[in-house]
Amino acid sequence: MKDQAENLRRRLELQKNHSMAKTLAILSGKGGVGKSNFSLNFAISLSKLGKKVLLFDMDIGMGNIDILFGQHSPYSIVDFFEDGLSLKEIMTTGPEQISVITGGTGLTHLFTLDEDKYGRFTEEFGSLLESYDYILFDMGAGITQDSAKFLLCVDELIIITTPEPTSVMDAYSTMKYIHSVNDEIPFFLVCNRVFTKKEGKETMIRLQNALRKFLGAEMVALGYLPDDRSVSKAVSKQIPFILSYPDAAVSKSLIEIVSRYVNHGFDEESIIQKSNFLQNMKRYFLGK
Repeated sequence: MKDQAENLRRRLELQKNHSMAKTLAILSGKGGVGKSNFSLNFAISLSKLGKKVLLFDMDIGMGNIDILFGQHSPYSIVDFFEDGLSLKEIMTTGPEQISVITGGTGLTHLFTLDEDKYGRFTEEFGSLLESYDYILFDMGAGITQDSAKFLLCVDELIIITTPEPTSVMDAYSTMKYIHSVNDEIPFFLVCNRVFTKKEGKETMIRLQNALRKFLGAEMVALGYLPDDRSVSKAVSKQIPFILSYPDAAVSKSLIEIVSRYVNHGFDEESIIQKSNFLQNMKRYFLGK
């Protein structure tokens, strides 16, 4: 591990003056809120704007990103951690030329990450930061001991919720935990499956007020996506809705969200900072 840490320090020095990818994790407090569908269509929308995007499916052993766009990948992140393949070897090309690393399915044993696996990931990931504009981690539902380390490393977090009270509470609990460990990571909120604009706005205001009152924290409301039958139809067709139904209400709303995110078109102040992913990886994974 000392050699890995030293190599990482050298790479950090070399990359100080280079442009590095923005890293962000997309997560939810509970499953079934449309997080993976958002992640995929968000990544595609960024690519359509001319951005180079890498999407990680971090729901290890239970991934479904490749199912959503109907393309089976022969390798997954599991092959990197358990079989020694490189990150570049397990990549596949998805819609609109996004790069994808799938989460894999059908594990026959409980998957865990040890220190050596973390170290190897840190080593290889550094070489990817100069190759992309955005690196997205589509996290599994909830927070585990393994996923928490990735969440604490990224530059920004996008939280997906729905107006349902249980979803709102789980989203708040997720942000509360992350804020208690690292209070510098910016939160962005997207409310999915809203029936009216009023419902979407009220949900986001409710969460914003809770963060301010109980945590003294802020978040940026990116926007909301309507409950649209085009989404389920696109899933059935295994063609992302931004491509199969570009004129649908949900697609138009997503385009607005992506534009707001890329152009920093927020009402709230947003701190724009350089990528700290590798420094955070060294801190949380390697204990340096």
